Amino acid sequence: MEHGELEMIFHRHGCEDFAWIKASEIETAQWVRMKCAYGCRSYGKKADCPPNAPSFEECVRFFSEYDHCVLFHFQTLVEDPGKRGVYTKEVNARLLKIEREVFLAGHPKAFLFYMDECRLCAECGGTPLKCLHPGMARPSPESFCVDVFSTVRKHGYPIEVLKDYRQEMHRYALLMVE
Repeated sequence: MEHGELEMIFHRHGCEDFAWIKASEIETAQWVRMKCAYGCRSYGKKADCPPNAPSFEECVRFFSEYDHCVLFHFQTLVEDPGKRGVYTKEVNARLLKIEREVFLAGHPKAFLFYMDECRLCAECGGTPLKCLHPGMARPSPESFCVDVFSTVRKHGYPIEVLKDYRQEMHRYALLMVE
């Protein structure tokens, strides 16, 4: 299946802003894992977040098994902090449908990285074994040590640390495809 046919799937699910990139252009860094361990409130509490994620070396090896990736860009303004999770949950649900269609279109290695932590359940079981939706749970790029800032900037996309909720968010998801 050519990129154009896959792009029709993306468009059908309302994903218009994306770029095909080489998997080798995904920047991974150990500092990303350290930010998870020392600064993220989900560390150790989510089934898809560290320490329930592969080691840095396993993450690097995972990405080396792919040649292609789709970088999805989502831009929005959500001033109410409580509604940011609602927004990302809705987008991630659409992305999961895309992953499934790409898989069924003959791409068995299709693997999605949500644009945010998994938010399928109001209360996460905390480990992969206690996950209520193991077929739908997906990690964020950061949980696989992806330096999202460097990766997206390399491809001309905007990304900044937000200082308040009146600023527009730029969020990114990855779909690994072969």
